[in-house]
Amino acid sequence: MSSDLINEFLDKKSLEALDVLLSADDITKIKESGILVSQAFNATSDAFKMIADAKDSAEDKLISSFNNNLVLLIQKTWVEKSDEELKAQVLYHLQEFEKLMQAKSYVASYKSFLEIVDTVVYLMFGSQTKTKDFDEYALRIDPEFGIFWWYIKSLPADVSWSEDKTRIAILLGMYFLANY
Repeated sequence: MSSDLINEFLDKKSLEALDVLLSADDITKIKESGILVSQAFNATSDAFKMIADAKDSAEDKLISSFNNNLVLLIQKTWVEKSDEELKAQVLYHLQEFEKLMQAKSYVASYKSFLEIVDTVVYLMFGSQTKTKDFDEYALRIDPEFGIFWWYIKSLPADVSWSEDKTRIAILLGMYFLANY
């Protein structure tokens, strides 16, 4: 996504927060940056702060909400006959992902999370997601979703991050989708 385009939708503070989130090793800085990025998703409160700070009921509730919302979204999304199998596969992968998250296996669940999000977005928007213009399209039709998509596409495909950092990165993406 071009930096000029994302600058139309995000302030400098949010852009810098993502850079810190991706590059920092200090978990305090990572959490602070995650909270700022969550506010770029149009969060109206510090709800993500409670999730980032605690590994208890707030996180469990987010995992449950994420799973429930995604299952509904997947089930309600009309797809071509040729994508019915993909729809069933992503529902299965979502169940497996939820088990990993409940076991607090963040690094092990990272790639699965990105694949699930990518597949769900494909099911929602079709082959358009594979075009170079999709990022701009997403921002223009729904800026909140476009900012979320910018976040997802900014995450590296493979990471060697700590469990804590990976936890924040995944939960931040889940936070948007659980409330979408």
